[in-house]
Amino acid sequence: MSSLSRELVFLILQFLDEEKFKETVHKLEQESGFFFNMRHFEDQVQAGEWDEVERYLCGFTKVEDNRYSMKIFFEIRKQKYLEALDRQDRAKAVEILVKDLKVFASFNEELFKEITQLLTLDNFRQNEQLSKYGDTKSARNIMLMELKKLIEANPLFRDKLTFPPFKSSRLRTLINQSLNWQHQLCKNPRPNPDIKTLFTDHTCSPANGARPPPPGNSPLVGPVPKAGVFPPLGGHSPFQPVVSPSPGAIAGWMAATNPSLPHPAVAAGPPSLMQPSTAAAFLKHPRAPTGVTGMDYQSADSEHLMKRIRTGQSEEVSFSGVSHTPNAYSQDDLPKTVVRTLSQGSNVMSMDFHPQQQTILLVGTNVGDISLWEVGSRERLAHKPFKVWDISSCTMGLQTALLKDAAISVNRCVWAPDGLLLGVAFSKHIVQIYAYNPTGELRHHLEIDAHIGGVNDIAFAHPNKQLCIVTCGDDKTIKVWDAQAGRRQYTFEGHEAPVYSVCPHYKENIQFIFSTAIDGKIKAWLYDCVGSRVDYDAPGHWCTTMAYSADGTRLFSCGTSKEGDSHLVEWNESEGSIKRNYSGFRKRSLGVVQFDTTRNRFLAAGDEFQIKFWDMDNTNVLTVVEADGGLAASPRLRFNKEGSLLAATLIDNGIKILANNDGLRLIRMLESRIADGSRGPSEPSKPLIVNALGPVSTVSTSVAPTLERDRIPPAVSISNLLQASMENSRLVDVKPRVSDDVDNKIKVWKMPDIVDQSQLKALRLPDPMTASKIVRLLFTNSGLALLALASNAVHKLWKWQRTDRISGKSSAYVVPQLWQPPSGTLMTNDVSDTNPSEEATACIALSKNDSYVMSASGGKVSLFNMMTFKVMTTFTSPPPAATFLAFHPQDNNIIAIGMEDSTIQIYNVRVDEVKTILKGHQKRITGLAFSQSLNTLVSSGADAQLCAWSIDGWEKKKARFIQAPHGRSSPLIGDTKVQFHNDQIHLLVVHESQISVYDSNLECLRSWYPKDSLPAPITSAIYSCDGLLVYAGFSDGAVAVFDADSLRLRCRIAPSAYIPSSSTSGSSVYPLVIAAHPSEPNQIAVGMSDGVVHVVEPSDAEPKWGGPPPAQENGSLPSNSSNHQPSDLPAR
Repeated sequence: MSSLSRELVFLILQFLDEEKFKETVHKLEQESGFFFNMRHFEDQVQAGEWDEVERYLCGFTKVEDNRYSMKIFFEIRKQKYLEALDRQDRAKAVEILVKDLKVFASFNEELFKEITQLLTLDNFRQNEQLSKYGDTKSARNIMLMELKKLIEANPLFRDKLTFPPFKSSRLRTLINQSLNWQHQLCKNPRPNPDIKTLFTDHTCSPANGARPPPPGNSPLVGPVPKAGVFPPLGGHSPFQPVVSPSPGAIAGWMAATNPSLPHPAVAAGPPSLMQPSTAAAFLKHPRAPTGVTGMDYQSADSEHLMKRIRTGQSEEVSFSGVSHTPNAYSQDDLPKTVVRTLSQGSNVMSMDFHPQQQTILLVGTNVGDISLWEVGSRERLAHKPFKVWDISSCTMGLQTALLKDAAISVNRCVWAPDGLLLGVAFSKHIVQIYAYNPTGELRHHLEIDAHIGGVNDIAFAHPNKQLCIVTCGDDKTIKVWDAQAGRRQYTFEGHEAPVYSVCPHYKENIQFIFSTAIDGKIKAWLYDCVGSRVDYDAPGHWCTTMAYSADGTRLFSCGTSKEGDSHLVEWNESEGSIKRNYSGFRKRSLGVVQFDTTRNRFLAAGDEFQIKFWDMDNTNVLTVVEADGGLAASPRLRFNKEGSLLAATLIDNGIKILANNDGLRLIRMLESRIADGSRGPSEPSKPLIVNALGPVSTVSTSVAPTLERDRIPPAVSISNLLQASMENSRLVDVKPRVSDDVDNKIKVWKMPDIVDQSQLKALRLPDPMTASKIVRLLFTNSGLALLALASNAVHKLWKWQRTDRISGKSSAYVVPQLWQPPSGTLMTNDVSDTNPSEEATACIALSKNDSYVMSASGGKVSLFNMMTFKVMTTFTSPPPAATFLAFHPQDNNIIAIGMEDSTIQIYNVRVDEVKTILKGHQKRITGLAFSQSLNTLVSSGADAQLCAWSIDGWEKKKARFIQAPHGRSSPLIGDTKVQFHNDQIHLLVVHESQISVYDSNLECLRSWYPKDSLPAPITSAIYSCDGLLVYAGFSDGAVAVFDADSLRLRCRIAPSAYIPSSSTSGSSVYPLVIAAHPSEPNQIAVGMSDGVVHVVEPSDAEPKWGGPPPAQENGSLPSNSSNHQPSDLPAR
């Protein structure tokens, strides 16, 4: 929310207080979160209005926000609990214990147990710590003093405890000034205007005579100040009318202090999603530019403005504040050339291109089947006819519906954002979720009996950073499901007709869902089950779909009325009104018109057996394409992510693929690759997979290196692809022809070697403690802190501070704080007398919410509270000692513990019980990795063996020893680590002798062995957060960056580049462990053998690791060269 909007809220608070709307004042304080009224809070606490106390607090903070907030809520709930005990109301006390206090058990189990034991006492004052508890009133006063201290110390309340000083009745004064200006602009001003409403702009009725002086008073709003005392308005807006947002105003949701609460709109009417983020008077004014603290309303000459308004000049600016660049595209960027015709065989109901693999098309039909097409090769990769996977788990309603009529249709099919899952919504009850393998394989993942009647739409969303499935149906509801387990998380009710479509989105970290129903109603929902925040009508009042532009800044909808009138519109999010209504549809459309957007610039819709295109900034049709005829009456359309291909449905149950110039080049290269393959040795046929992590699984390992070598990246735009902008990109099975001269130039190019500190940014983290080597290192899941475990069993936590200028995320450009709780407690592991910590194998694992860490250093496994550093519990006393820890992906209470005696214990923390013991290794366990999509745990040991275990029954599925490099004796021994790739299928295996990638069957796909410039043994390796890179450390101090797909070396970082020269004198210092940042793929942390931790990033000049090939005497290498290390054949 802008600063002016924030100030408007304070003006409204003052006005409401002056008008004695006390309850409304406090409600707005809570919902805006701008001003914490300590006096009101004190009154509620002293009155014991505990529900109101918590409700008011929730406008400013939540229990889990920080330790101050946790303490505030704990003290309030503890007092409520003690008062219930004091009244001998045991039932109420138990209710408070279970509903309110149990949340704190995970942070301090002992305290919760002690509180629970108070129930067994006749008088809780028998407890020594509560012996001085007096009566209720004095206890509340004592608690209140403590709460005030906590609130004042809580950074979330900073600048919210003081109401800004300004004159009384300030809002009324501003309205008077506005009315005076409006009267100044009247063509026929009257000396004593009769102002009866603020809902419309003031104008005087025509009258003869000269222009009189401004009025002296107004009968409704009091004296109107003279014009001369008002500052002239600035050039930001030439007297635009003052507008109130419509009841369904969209703008402002995104800047809410507390998005989980409803916020009424300024104007009267149905509630909006939240308080609009700008005052009515500023809705059409541009925001202040970045870096400017506010608007200067004193900068323009008033006479100049008067002339401008009279000549009709306009500067209306959309509230969104997003400046859309001039149209840099031409019609040639539109895919208009037919390049493929696919025969589906049945009527196509829905299509969606894969988000990364630009030529993979998902298709759903009216007979319930789905297909995957590789449009480049015209090959159908997969075909799945409709079948209920488990009829016994379906509701009787679905079973009855299928018995009455077995016919079923796909209503919608869609890819998840990462392309690893796809969802299908059917016309009867259910949705099915498939897991997708980059080789084209589809595997059953989830089947959900979601709605009564048809499931009309399905989408994927990421509320709370967790992948979810959003569905809507004939039962008038919207439901949200966990994408991993299929558990229902939310149900939204409020529509009065079947829900036709959903559009999940987010802005400024606020997640929400638009929904449309067949009665034309559009509603919006936050993930809180409070109810709809927006309620307005879609044009046409029937079937409507909504979509944002690719950059998420512009909202569009397209729909058709029952009479056949179609409407494609852009919405003004600041006012909840239609901004543009695009023309060009026929009078009576022959079906429900479908649309799509691309490149943040173009819209396309199917109508009149044609595809119609619009420029987003022009309401007139840009061009029309018939695609050589045969299109359906209202063809369904779908662009690929780059906008280079467009799929459109045909009358005869087929699909046409249209392409622009970039799409044509891509298709031709795919054809060339197929032709080259047909002239080579005969191999089992497999699809050309774009962006696959590794070689196609059916290709033999002898052929795999050749396929790897011939890939080019699809994740960049196609035009960049042709210029070989290869950095951080995956590889595609495409092989353009390269001249021999180019091949020779590529062969002599050497990969970048970073040797100087000026070539990167490295930060040595502050640490005054005694040096002990860093044996474990990891970033918190939020990316705001870095946790290290030293060989002396002591943990170290560095936190990056959040300020107005700094995001708080870890960075090599900002020095963090070595953090400790106020108590000064060190987080130290239990150690064993027989197994000193310096010699023991340390292990560590962090919970998903960063609230606690599990760790061991040869002694018991300790569970620490990350906020207080206190030990919450310990378990599994040695011998044997724990050597590796991993949380179960679906249940944080289940932990896999690798042991020194080569076994793996599956341990339930909550019940303190070992569920099962897995045996299969010969030496200690050194690595564990879960794959939820494969339902598998993979373990590795010092015996250099890999074992795969089923999560369901914990039986062993497969075991394999890693392959020894040429010239090294077999079998290998030594610590072996494992990590699953983001796709949950490919496995990174790290041993001092090699880095390897294995598939789901534990077959080795490719390996890299120390050699040439990197001859030293490998100490650690890890995937980057996006899965495109592999970072590895070596015992000579070097760090290497590899391409994850091919394990080709991108660059080598010499020790001299990140270790200060003063640190390396007299001793060999090298990285023992590397940690990858959870959201910054080019940032790593390196834990060293001398106890130092470095955070390392590329330099500003080269924002990614591994630069392009160096320039040659006759210029740079041709654009199709690669930045990878050369191999025996030309690098792609």
